[in-house]
Amino acid sequence: MPPCSQVLLEPRKSPVQARSAASVDAILEATIQVLLHIGKERLTTTRVAARAGVSVGTLYQYFPNKSALLQAALKRHLTEVTEAVERVCMEQEGKTLREMATELITAFLEAKMRAPKTSVALYYASSDVDGAKIVQQMRIRSDKAIVRMLASASDPLTTDPHLVCFMLQGVMVGVSRRMLESAAPEKQLNALRQEMISMACAYLDTCSARVPPDK
Repeated sequence: MPPCSQVLLEPRKSPVQARSAASVDAILEATIQVLLHIGKERLTTTRVAARAGVSVGTLYQYFPNKSALLQAALKRHLTEVTEAVERVCMEQEGKTLREMATELITAFLEAKMRAPKTSVALYYASSDVDGAKIVQQMRIRSDKAIVRMLASASDPLTTDPHLVCFMLQGVMVGVSRRMLESAAPEKQLNALRQEMISMACAYLDTCSARVPPDK
């Protein structure tokens, strides 16, 4: 039997019709709006339902409580970022490492920083809704896509692509988090994107030119 906390966070059911999916989208969008307006402490299912234009009963068909709402909103946000990474990795397969780094970092930051206030609000709410588990699930998906892309490079790596992926992810996640924690992340976006691309390209140059150690 699953733990009680896990049960309470699980959606009651998944939308199977267009109308149901639209209701869930409206509820999750309203969750973000209420979260940004009054914060997670004052967010309630009643306020979210009113903002979404649905009854509390309709909301409860999909989400049993406030924590489930926040978890679903966080998962939707992280899924959008992950899907952006997966798309760009597929598009860049067979390209040079420098092209890969440039497009990967650009796509990641565009998705992550599209709504910086939302990213910040969900980041601070994540510890209350088992956010680390969702982050790990999405990281596994991103890693798989990045490793596959790197392995297809026209200028092959001489370093394990899993290690290279780990380093690239560390730079992207670490710098984006610092940006989100700053006072005005939008003002730093362009400059830091270029710095990240320069750093990644220099690193990948080394990885593709490095002589593998003797076995």
